[in-house]
Amino acid sequence: MKRHFDDDLQAFHSNLLKMANMTERAINAALEALKTQDIARAEKAIRGDHRIDSMELIIEEQGIDLLALHQPMASDLRMITTGLKINSELERIADLGVNICERVIEIVEQPVLKPLIDIPLLAEQAKLMVREAIDSFVNKDEALAKKVILMDNEADRLKKLIQDELMNDYIVKDGTTAPRAVPLILVARDLERICDHATYIAEDVIFMIDATVIKHHRDRLIKQAESSDG
Repeated sequence: MKRHFDDDLQAFHSNLLKMANMTERAINAALEALKTQDIARAEKAIRGDHRIDSMELIIEEQGIDLLALHQPMASDLRMITTGLKINSELERIADLGVNICERVIEIVEQPVLKPLIDIPLLAEQAKLMVREAIDSFVNKDEALAKKVILMDNEADRLKKLIQDELMNDYIVKDGTTAPRAVPLILVARDLERICDHATYIAEDVIFMIDATVIKHHRDRLIKQAESSDG
């Protein structure tokens, strides 16, 4: 019975790693489509999302079976429940990638409003946070997970900068720019949400490793980091 549980747990973990890899590739494709304004690349990324949706359901079923049939304890229980949460976060990240691809198609079909400067910076921030959140899970690296959490403030700052510029310098001054500005605002919002979900994964990793709840206590982590820097 124990060996059967270990085999099922390994299969669950292996599929989570596959899901993480698929999601990271999907986000990279979406951000490359955004960078190059490539409609064909964006459409291909949208079509590929169904594979991630299917994998999410497989992992969810595996996790529920592990909980129901084996009633795991302690660290195994944390790994399974955390894995189920991370699975959902990865699927949401992939969905946001699809949103970005849809905005890319919309943006390309209209005249350019302004050179993209801060949006690519936010896109790189999102890409880095997703990659490092996944790495923290794969390697059970608590320090890297904490690093991801601390990066989220910069993502928030960039999103606000983009939103304020598009609203105040374009839409408010000239309402006719709204059809071109709004898709860019939505892209910035989706990028910032990707960073949020990467942060949630990092929080889940910390809980999985040592049962410490970081959620709702990020300020404490930030103060600790500032004290260390000082």
